[in-house]
Amino acid sequence: MPVIGFLHPASIDVVADRVRAFRQGLKDTGFIEGNNVAIEFRSAEDQIERLPALAAELVRRQVTVIAAVGGNVPALAAKTATSTIPIVFAVGEDPVGLGLVASVARPGGNLTGINFFAAELHAKRLELLRELVPGAIRVAVLINPGNAVNAETTLRDAQAAARAVGLQMQIIRASTSREIDAAFATMARERPDALLVGGDPFFNSRRIGAADGAPCSFRDICLA
Repeated sequence: MPVIGFLHPASIDVVADRVRAFRQGLKDTGFIEGNNVAIEFRSAEDQIERLPALAAELVRRQVTVIAAVGGNVPALAAKTATSTIPIVFAVGEDPVGLGLVASVARPGGNLTGINFFAAELHAKRLELLRELVPGAIRVAVLINPGNAVNAETTLRDAQAAARAVGLQMQIIRASTSREIDAAFATMARERPDALLVGGDPFFNSRRIGAADGAPCSFRDICLA
């Protein structure tokens, strides 16, 4: 029976809806867990430094394929762990720039996947925010310093876009649930005009449950 390795930075319970969709997608193509395919789940529980070891576990398990989802870090960890086991990734940045594939048209190697172009949309989100709230001047940008590559890309693109549309940026960092609560407490005190949440699997898994008293609900673009 083929075995699929499922590698994700967040708790499987937190991304239960995506796991259900993953199982349904397999079922739609004729693969039913426990019947003609098995799934080995590996979750970093939001400790992304664990991903390389978890990817290595899947390689030792000799899985048939690795689904490295939840951003660029699990995909890179899987690539480092094996050059022979097929890897399917889902990332929000350019996979060529990340070093995952040789080109979009001809990935080469043992990796292929999907790019959601989330990083490329930071500028557009700020443009839309300016249109929706013409009076906005100061925008808070929430990034996850634990995902250094993603955070750097978000800051670079958002800062350039903010200058272009005349917005001031306030950088807020959070890489744990406690730090998210502290970040929203800070925003509740300082009252930025709007919030842009960086595209990050950790933030995606915590869209519901912003701290009490936060200036707005937890979304990609959050308006005060």
